[in-house]
Amino acid sequence: MRKEPPALAKVVPQIEASGKGSVVIDGHNYGLVMTGDGARAVELPAEALRPPAQVDAPPGLDDLPLHRGPFVGRTSELQRLDAALAAPGGVLVQAVHGLGGVGKSTLAAHWAATRSHGCVPIRWINADSPTGVHEGLVALATSLQPALAEALTQGALAEYALQWLATHTGWLLILDNVNDPGDIAPLLARAPGGRFLITSRLATTWHDVTTVVRLDVLDQAEAVDLLTRRAATTAPGRNMDGAAELCAELGYLPLAVEQAGAYLAQNLLTTPRAYLDLIGRDPAMMYDQGAVGIDPERTIARIWRATLNRITADQPLAADLLRTLAWYAPDHIPAELLGDITEPVVNAAVGLLTAYSMITADPATGTLSMHRLVQAVARTPDPDDAHRQPQDIDAAQHHAIVGLSLPDSTHSNRAAWFRLAPHVAAYCRNAPAATDSPWVARALNNMGVFLDTEGFNTEAVRYLERAFDFHQRPGKSRSNPEAHAVRGNLAIAYGNAGFPRVSLPLAWQSLQDNINALGEEHPRSLTALNNVAGALYRDGRLADATSLYERSLQLHTATLGADHPHTLTARNNMAIAYQRLGRVRDAVTLLEENLRTRKRVLGEDHPQTLLARVNLADAYKVGGRLGDALRCFAENADSCRKFLGAAHPTTLASDEGIAAVYQAHGETGRAIALLEETLLARRRLHGDCDPRTLECRNQLAQAYQAAGDLPRAIGYFEENVTLKTDAFGEDAPTTLLARNNLAHALLGKAGHACQAVRVFEDNLARRERVLGPTHPDTLVSLRNLAFAAREAGDQEGALKYLRLELHRREQTLGANHTDTVVSRENLAFFLAEIGRVGQAIPLLQANLALRLRHDGPDHPDTIAAYETLQAAAEYAEDEE
Repeated sequence: MRKEPPALAKVVPQIEASGKGSVVIDGHNYGLVMTGDGARAVELPAEALRPPAQVDAPPGLDDLPLHRGPFVGRTSELQRLDAALAAPGGVLVQAVHGLGGVGKSTLAAHWAATRSHGCVPIRWINADSPTGVHEGLVALATSLQPALAEALTQGALAEYALQWLATHTGWLLILDNVNDPGDIAPLLARAPGGRFLITSRLATTWHDVTTVVRLDVLDQAEAVDLLTRRAATTAPGRNMDGAAELCAELGYLPLAVEQAGAYLAQNLLTTPRAYLDLIGRDPAMMYDQGAVGIDPERTIARIWRATLNRITADQPLAADLLRTLAWYAPDHIPAELLGDITEPVVNAAVGLLTAYSMITADPATGTLSMHRLVQAVARTPDPDDAHRQPQDIDAAQHHAIVGLSLPDSTHSNRAAWFRLAPHVAAYCRNAPAATDSPWVARALNNMGVFLDTEGFNTEAVRYLERAFDFHQRPGKSRSNPEAHAVRGNLAIAYGNAGFPRVSLPLAWQSLQDNINALGEEHPRSLTALNNVAGALYRDGRLADATSLYERSLQLHTATLGADHPHTLTARNNMAIAYQRLGRVRDAVTLLEENLRTRKRVLGEDHPQTLLARVNLADAYKVGGRLGDALRCFAENADSCRKFLGAAHPTTLASDEGIAAVYQAHGETGRAIALLEETLLARRRLHGDCDPRTLECRNQLAQAYQAAGDLPRAIGYFEENVTLKTDAFGEDAPTTLLARNNLAHALLGKAGHACQAVRVFEDNLARRERVLGPTHPDTLVSLRNLAFAAREAGDQEGALKYLRLELHRREQTLGANHTDTVVSRENLAFFLAEIGRVGQAIPLLQANLALRLRHDGPDHPDTIAAYETLQAAAEYAEDEE
């Protein structure tokens, strides 16, 4: 039986899948096929497929950062941003630049959130790097179309955001903390229809920006307000003692003030003053530490560390320069202190620091400025900070003091000395004395001598004391010539500052040291001899002082020559001693010669020439030549204003001399007006307790007294007594002088004679104990006590004191001295007043003979003596 063949299969095409995860579909498929690890499917709504130009910004797209603290100040900056936004035109780019921590981001966020700018949406982009800009654009795209986050790559999302910005208007982008303009350049170029607000530490790269706002620190009131409001969030009404001082220490930098306020809010028992003390004890920790809840990367130390990381990556020298600048005053730092500023590497480093707002350069003055808190952080060692390693800070401190190498000539480089003075002062504040080196001692000595010469004696003492202390350290050679020089300079400064008793032993020791080491005729020994004479003079020992001054002038002339500046100083000093001894004619002769020589040798405008003219004018005044005195003082005042400035001590001394002549002429109103101005200038220049300020106040009080305004005079005298007691002690000679003048004013006030007697008696006892019975000031006390006793009705007491004064003056000054003559006249007048004319006439006859011999027949004092004697003789005849 034949078999049938099998049925043939239906022939169809054969499809095979190949590879891992592949699939084969046989027939129609209407579903989603997914394959591969992590495969996902995204279902987009139809609107997500619209091009960016057709997408409107939904509500609630703003993403400004939350600022928890209070916002203070910045009115003018906000108004500038408002004005720029209101101006018509196309794309608007505004830039706010400034130091890290100055509040740029806070200002931008506050302006965007509170002003009526009408921008929608407002987007915040952290633009400190290309990555930050990219992430900000991606966030904008996904906020516009959330579904695209699953469908597009990061690059495609950023492109989507750029297209949206390019096709829409009215939006505002805040590009925060831009470190490189190149990071945002493509964004600015492609999106011309909106508004940009840029914040950056970069100060010099915003040439094409519509509005540039340089943000500075807060003012004092704003900073205190910010600190108080921030600290009071947890304890309203808390103790804010020291708030102003703390804000000043922080340089009114908003971030630093906020950091401090947050710390105070967290530590309720800590006052601002206590926080200030914490900074002094552990600055590294306080600058780096924030309160709980504060971003640790937002403390002032870490913000500037990040900036320096960027700067030093390009220019390592920049950190060295910043650490060096940290030792100077914050403002007006001469660029040459950093070395040769034209050196390419130095120039590049300074430029980079300026670009990042770490310093500010002023091309008009050739100076740099640096925020005081940046300085404080930069000179505070921190082993955890690569830019603040202890050895690097020590090296910077040394470079800073070497940079303060002072010019040699105090006159020809006078302006340079004054430019450096605040930076020497800042170095002294910032550097502990324990770190002083020979470089430091040398700089302090030189600056001390300069300031003492210029009349800033109190400041000079501070520098010279520190230099002296350095040379007195254990192990230091006492025979070092520099140590001898410092001791002598300190002695001079003490004397000029009103401390003759402190000055004298130093001056004697300096003289002995120099003679032993160098010989009597060496210039340093001659200077030391002159200094001893000056200390004796200020201590009232006029005879001893004059003897040494004469010896000093003789040696100076023989050794250095008659025209040497040191010889001229010796001649000036001797003349002033002669004047004090009553030898006014001799003094005038020497001072006239000195002025002529100084003009010829030093020039008309030299400070010593101008000072010589003041001394001559004063001698004219004392000698009764008021016209010559006024002319001389007035000419000098004009020259001083021209060459030294209106506020220079010699200028003010000239004005005080003019006022004294006015008062001698009876023009008390003019004298008072001029002295009021001069006192204000003295207080600004020297402070209230400087001897020159105190003397100016005393002169003003005497002018009011002469004008009959005793209440005002007494007020000034009392103020002087208080200031001198606080500054020098109640038994200091200058304090006793102030008490004497106060008592004299009380004597003129009705009903206060007995009170004046008590003050004079107390003052006399103190002066006899402190100064000795024959000191000139003690003799003045005797005379004043006599007049007070007379006013109080105690005739015998007055007579006793007048006779004792005359006896002591004849013993110490001699019968011919001007002060002795005046004492003799006073005794004679009082004897005549109480009816003892017969006893008065011999005294008046002796005085007339002395006046004729000393002053000549035509001198006003001689004429007055003759008339007084004649009147007394006629009175005696009438009595008989």
